Amino acid sequence: MTFPLASAIDDLATAFEDEILSFRRDIHAHPETARQEHRTTQAVAERLRQAGLTPVLFKGTGLMCDIGPSAEEGGESLIALRADIDALPLQETSGLPFASVNDGVSHSCGHDVHTSVVLGAGLILARLAQEGRLTQGVRLVFQPAEEVQPGGALDLLAQDVLDDVGEIFAVHTEPKLDCGLIGSRIGPITSACDTITVTVTSHGGHTSRPHLTGDVVYAIGEIITEVPAVLGRRLDPRSGVNMTWGSVQAGAAPNAIPASGMIMGTLRCLEVSAWEQAAHVLKETVAHVAAAYGVEVALHHQRGVPPVDNAESCTLDIEAAARDALGGHSVTLTEQSLGGEDFAWYLTKVPGALIRLGTRTPGGKTYDIHRGDLRIDENSLKVGMRILARVATGEDARLDRV
Repeated sequence: MTFPLASAIDDLATAFEDEILSFRRDIHAHPETARQEHRTTQAVAERLRQAGLTPVLFKGTGLMCDIGPSAEEGGESLIALRADIDALPLQETSGLPFASVNDGVSHSCGHDVHTSVVLGAGLILARLAQEGRLTQGVRLVFQPAEEVQPGGALDLLAQDVLDDVGEIFAVHTEPKLDCGLIGSRIGPITSACDTITVTVTSHGGHTSRPHLTGDVVYAIGEIITEVPAVLGRRLDPRSGVNMTWGSVQAGAAPNAIPASGMIMGTLRCLEVSAWEQAAHVLKETVAHVAAAYGVEVALHHQRGVPPVDNAESCTLDIEAAARDALGGHSVTLTEQSLGGEDFAWYLTKVPGALIRLGTRTPGGKTYDIHRGDLRIDENSLKVGMRILARVATGEDARLDRV
């Protein structure tokens, strides 16, 4: 894949670097949780309007914005660049001078980086379009509610966000990888992730007479241990099925068997086929275990997201963009994560790829996402801008593969 606009992209990335840095710090200081991202949406929309573009706001929050020739004008489908804009309900403890001013809310997953990188790439592409140098139409997608289930990707698909889109790309912060490197993988790069809630009820009773009631606590204990064990034997172990409980609630007195209890957890799978099969096995196992203890049970299985399944051609394209921007040794093979990411839903409709953007300062401390102390090397902003602008403008190696 060739990048005839690489020099212009790099010059523009440098020109916009300070502005994008300030923009990132501003939205980092003002994080908003899922479907409440009104300030963030307006900030992005206003900057795109200043660039001469016409953003389209979605119902609620989020927006999209087309740049360059439309599919009708150019005869080609659009390339989409997606960012997620929501923050986590998590207290920030980073100590940064631009730390969150919203108590209990923080950009501890790096979505402020994703938003800023896609905005920066968009400003580069808008300038190229004004100069008559952008021949490929591009759609910027700023998506709300990635951190909840069901996520914002489904909201946007219902609003036809992928109309005229042929491919879609995204980056995700990776604080375990040095800035200047990306992690990439053809095929599944994340896992399916569902939320499981099991409620167990009986009429309760005295702990001295467990035979006269359904022992809710004991039944819950059996479900906690038996469900992961059965899933591990009924499903292919190569599919990476993982059932982990995160919450147990039952009773308040040591000598009373409670009338109800509840457990919640996540079911994760590396492969779509196992994800589909696991739902049946889970339901069957919960019912079977509960029946042995004479309790009533209600299972709520909230389907979350399938794995992000990177298309080979798109992965090769964005890897080529990274090597052109950063050098030949900038692309590393990343492991498949058990984390979920609703970018996966877009890839059930069109081909695309998500890469991991290194945000660790070389030689510096290693952080992790979903922690309040997360810090990122802000040089990664310019890196992401350059990569995404390149993949949106690269000479069409897709033709070489036909």
